[in-house]
This record gives sequence, structure tokens and C-alpha cells, in this order.
Amino acid sequence: MAMQGVQKNTLYVGGLADEVNESILHATFIPFGDIKDVKTPLDQATQKHRSFGFVTFLEREDAAAAMDNMDGAELYGRVLTVNYALPEKIKGGEQGWAAQPVWADADTWFERQQQEEEMRRIEAENRAAMQAAEDIRRKQLAQEREGEKEEEIEIKDDPMAKAEAEVL
Repeated sequence: MAMQGVQKNTLYVGGLADEVNESILHATFIPFGDIKDVKTPLDQATQKHRSFGFVTFLEREDAAAAMDNMDGAELYGRVLTVNYALPEKIKGGEQGWAAQPVWADADTWFERQQQEEEMRRIEAENRAAMQAAEDIRRKQLAQEREGEKEEEIEIKDDPMAKAEAEVL
């Protein structure tokens, strides 16, 4: 199992009976260490918990001990499933459209647009500079080849230069 994104202080507790509330869940897990938080998400329609909850310990070791001891244990006649909790995922993109109004990230959107535009401008300047450098290099190479041809012509015309070139 990939441990990426796992919250090692927070445990998922599944299989909760209807009678179990946050204080009972707290009392059940307190023997394993100091508890930071206990949550039992409610069903919006019934206002009852959804048969699971989250227990957050102050220390990772306490959470590990609670998971080892309570996974498969029985509470109010129901068998518990206890695992490390995964981070909450909200529907709708990176930050989630359900968590905030549409206009909430308007300022950051404009900032991102400006940053992207600035990056495109810098990339265009870099491409232009690279092209100019390449053109200069090509001209230099062409001039060097011209100079070599002129030397060859001079050597062919001058018998002394031809003899010196052969010796070298």
C-alpha cells in the first residue's frame, strides 16, 4: 500500500454503531494516548453520523498503537475497521469548487494569468536571443570558411607559400 498522503496521526474508524458519538469514540481511544481531535461526519439528511469517524492523536506512536489494537475490535456490537486516514478530497479541481464560491480565487487567477504571460514573454525573448546568437555564429563560421578559401587561393598562386605549406 502506498503511504503517500497518509496522515499518520489521524485514524479512520469505520463500522461505528448508531449509538456511538464523539465522546464515546474519544473514551474508546484515549487509553492509547493524548487525543487532539475526534470527528464523526454527519449525514446532512438524517443529521446522524455516517458510520465512521476520525481520531487524531498528538503522537504518531499513539495512533499506531491504537490502530494495532483496535482494528477488528468490537464496539457496541459492531466490528471496527481502523486504518490511517487519507487526506480529505473535495470534488472539483485543485482546491475544490464545493468548498468556496466561484469568485473566491479571482485574485489568484489574475495573478496566475499575469505570471503565465510574463513567462511567455521571457521565453519569447530567450528564443529571440538564442536565434540571434545562432545567426552570429553562422556568420562567423561563414567568414572563417571564406578566409580559409582565400588562403588556399593565395597558396596556389604563390609558389613559395605552396612550398612552405608542403613542408609544414
